[in-house]
Amino acid sequence: MAVTAEKSADLAQKVARCASDRDLTVAVAESLTSGLLVSALGAAENASEWLRGGVVAYATAVKHKVLAVSPGPVVSARCAEEMAAGVAAQLDADVAVATTGVGGPDSEEGREPGTVYIGWWVGGRAGSRLYNFDGAPEAVLDDTVAAALTELLRAMYAADRRGS
Repeated sequence: MAVTAEKSADLAQKVARCASDRDLTVAVAESLTSGLLVSALGAAENASEWLRGGVVAYATAVKHKVLAVSPGPVVSARCAEEMAAGVAAQLDADVAVATTGVGGPDSEEGREPGTVYIGWWVGGRAGSRLYNFDGAPEAVLDDTVAAALTELLRAMYAADRRGS
């Protein structure tokens, strides 16, 4: 996929407009992306009005303790969904997105580098999507940020349709 910083910045601006237009608050839980996602959102227009904040839970123990992720593999759809639900609850947000996966260069939990799960939470419902990215760790992180912003937009539009 190999995206540029400009693409992520454009997506973050779309999130900002959507959040402002729909009066939604946003929270982020990150593992793989180590703060890159919330940083992209924080640079978007009027972030202080709609961005509740983020939790960087790189260590598995932090995922469990802070975000209430249940024991088990952390490179999983379940973990991504629980991270999103956990950060939404912790930060009192309408919509949340989470990233977990393997940036590389080595495998983790039997998963190949580039295996990424993006989770979201909106209106009491969680979901996730599996991505498989190619490239060096930096490219995987960039692609993950763009994918997470895209999934966040989808979740925000879903919240609007449900009246959340």
